[in-house]
Amino acid sequence: MIDRKRHGLILLVLGALAAIGPFSTDMYLPGFQEIARSLQTDIAHVGFSLASYFIGISMGQLAYGPLLDRYGRKKPIILGLFLYLFAALGCALSPSIDYLIALRFLLAVGGCVGMVGSRAIVRDLFSGAEIARAMSALMTIFSIAPVIAPTTGGLVVTLLGWRFIFLVLAVLASALLLAVSLLDETKRTDLSVSLRPRNIIREYLGVFREREFIKYAGATGAATAGLFSFLTGSPFVFISLFGFTATEFGWILAANGCSFIAANQVNRLLLRKHDAREVLLVCTVVQSAAALLLLACACTASPPRAATIGLVFCFMFCFGLMVPNGTGLALQPFSRNAGSASALIGSMQMISGAVASASVSYLHNGTALPMVAMMGASAGTVLVLLIAATLFSGHYGRK
Repeated sequence: MIDRKRHGLILLVLGALAAIGPFSTDMYLPGFQEIARSLQTDIAHVGFSLASYFIGISMGQLAYGPLLDRYGRKKPIILGLFLYLFAALGCALSPSIDYLIALRFLLAVGGCVGMVGSRAIVRDLFSGAEIARAMSALMTIFSIAPVIAPTTGGLVVTLLGWRFIFLVLAVLASALLLAVSLLDETKRTDLSVSLRPRNIIREYLGVFREREFIKYAGATGAATAGLFSFLTGSPFVFISLFGFTATEFGWILAANGCSFIAANQVNRLLLRKHDAREVLLVCTVVQSAAALLLLACACTASPPRAATIGLVFCFMFCFGLMVPNGTGLALQPFSRNAGSASALIGSMQMISGAVASASVSYLHNGTALPMVAMMGASAGTVLVLLIAATLFSGHYGRK
C-alpha cells in the first residue's frame, strides 16, 4: 500500500507526464502567425506541423505498448523523454517549415510515452474502483494544460519569440526526466513479451478479445471525437459567427479547461458511493441531452450565445467525467499487458479525434451545425455503446 503523501507525489508526476502531449500542442498555437512569418511560409503550411504531431502521437503510442510491457515502465519512458528533449531543441532551431514538420513528428513520438506510460503505471499500482479514482486525479493535473498552455505560449511568443516555446518544453522534459528517474519501477522486465511484429500484432489482437475493453475503450474514443469536434469548430463559431474577440475566446477555452478539473474532482467524490459504470452511463445521458439542445440552438436563425456557451460547458464537464471512468474500466481486465492496452486506448482516441476534426473541416458551411452535429454524433455513439454494455453484460452495477 502506498502512503498518502507518496501517492500524491506519484500521481503529480504521472499527471505531468500525461499532460506533456497536449501542452506541446496548446502552447505553440498562439505562435502560428509568427512561425509563418519567421520561416517565410503561410499558416496553412504551419498547420501541417500540427497534423504531423497527431500522426506521431497515434503511431508512437502503439510502438510504446510492447516496450512498456517487455522492459518495464521507467526505461521506455526515459527513452521517450530523451527523444522529446532533443526534438524540442531541434524545433527551436528549425531553419525551415519542413524541418519543423518533421521534428514535430519526432516530438510527438517522444512525448506520447507519457500518455501511455502514466496509464500503465496507474494500472500497476491500483485495482478495481481505485483505478478510476486515480485516473480522475491524473486527469485533474492533465486538465491544467489546456487552461495555462495557450496563455503561457502567447506570453512567451510576445516577450521572447516562438522558438523559446520549444526551449520551455525542453526544460519541462528535463524536469520530468529527473522526476521519473527517482520513481520506483512498477513492473519488472518480462522477456516473454516479444517485440517481433507478428507477435506484437497478436498481442494487440489479444487485447481486443476482451469485450470490456472494446466497449469502454470504444466509448472513450468516441467521447474524444466530441472534444476534437469542439476544438476544430470553436474558433469559427465563437470568433467569426458569434463575434467574440480572440481574448474572449481564450477565456471561453480556459473556462472549459476548468470544467475538466471540476469534473474530475466531482468524479472522485461520486466514486465513493457509485460504481464507475453508473457514473459513466448517467453523465453520457446528460451529455447527449446537452448535444441535442446545442443542435436545436444551431438550427435557429440566430443561435443564442449564452445558451451555447453554457451547453458547451456542460458537454465538456461530462467529458471530464467520462474519460477517467471509461479508461479505468477498459484497463481493468489487464495486468501483464497493460502497456499494450493503454497504447491502444490512446491510439483509438487520437484516431477518432482526427477523423472528427477532419469531418468538421470538410462539412464547414458557415454555421455552427458541423461542430455541434459531430459533438452530438460523438455523445450518441458513446450512449449506444454503454447501453449495449448494460444489456449484454452482467457486470453493470457490480462493485
